[in-house]
Amino acid sequence: MFQNIIDSRKVDLEKVFQYFKEEVSGIRTGRASLSMVENLRVEAYNSEMSLKELAALSIPEPRTIQIQPWDKTVLPAIEKAIENSELGLNPSVDGSVVRLVIPSLTEERRKEFTKLLHQKVEETRIKVRRIRDEVMHKVQEMEKIGEIREDERFKAKDSLQKIVDDFNKRIDDIRDAKEKELMQV
Repeated sequence: MFQNIIDSRKVDLEKVFQYFKEEVSGIRTGRASLSMVENLRVEAYNSEMSLKELAALSIPEPRTIQIQPWDKTVLPAIEKAIENSELGLNPSVDGSVVRLVIPSLTEERRKEFTKLLHQKVEETRIKVRRIRDEVMHKVQEMEKIGEIREDERFKAKDSLQKIVDDFNKRIDDIRDAKEKELMQV
């Protein structure tokens, strides 16, 4: 019975993890990556759309992102969205193409991005702990009203902790890989 609760919340944990992966992929390193810009929100056609919905994105060189909108009228909106973003990049418009040159990271910027990475890791761990605490509270309530026995509560706690440990390990693995990528000169 408690396994249903754990399984349903496991889906929520997976969503938290996927969101974390997307957030971390947006932290820029010294190399060009489409994940830095593809979800950037752009005001176009009287609504807010992601950049990948408005343009073809490519990496012609290791430190360059090329953005080619399908409709040239959205070029100014794309340029404005990039300038207003937290990426710290200066777009250059060349005819119907926007180019972003990714500068090399200074040691100071690397440390700032590492600090941001650790902040995102901690935010994700807090979300994971909240989900764990919610499940444990439900399991304890089930024990109080007699739906499960005490030994089942302990089994639920152990099972839940294994799942949480697995998610934390996956978070650590991504953090370690991103740190390595950030510190690579």
